[in-house]
Amino acid sequence: MRFVIQRVCSADVSVEGKIIGQIGHGLLVFVGMSDNDNRQIADKMIDKLTKLRIFDDADGKTNLSISDVGGEFLIVSQFTLYADCRKGNRPSFTLAGKPDLANALYKYIISEIAKKGFSVAHGSFGAEMKVSLLNDGPFTILLDSDEIVK
Repeated sequence: MRFVIQRVCSADVSVEGKIIGQIGHGLLVFVGMSDNDNRQIADKMIDKLTKLRIFDDADGKTNLSISDVGGEFLIVSQFTLYADCRKGNRPSFTLAGKPDLANALYKYIISEIAKKGFSVAHGSFGAEMKVSLLNDGPFTILLDSDEIVK
């Protein structure tokens, strides 16, 4: 499982010209799954995500978590996080999770973050989406379950 996390001032996602999810200050998280992923891995990734101290405190140091600043989440599925570019110039996506598994885990991640009391907006799994954001920093982090979950 891979999360690309961007600290944002604002972000939104639209499908067919209609905004389906938007947030103010918070985290835009692109989520990719592999066939090896499951709910236990998702739980560990969610725990790490919600506790990351990547927001500035009064001294300008990244000491605050999203809950400390009252931030929101925008979760967007992105199978291309598992692109394999080792051979040739056209990426292969065979490492990405099968749609049924990936969609179930995507919905699970959204619901578990919401259960923790966060405001969560999201994209539409499998849809052609347009994502707009105003990156804050810029500040972008990659969480990979191969490194987080041992």
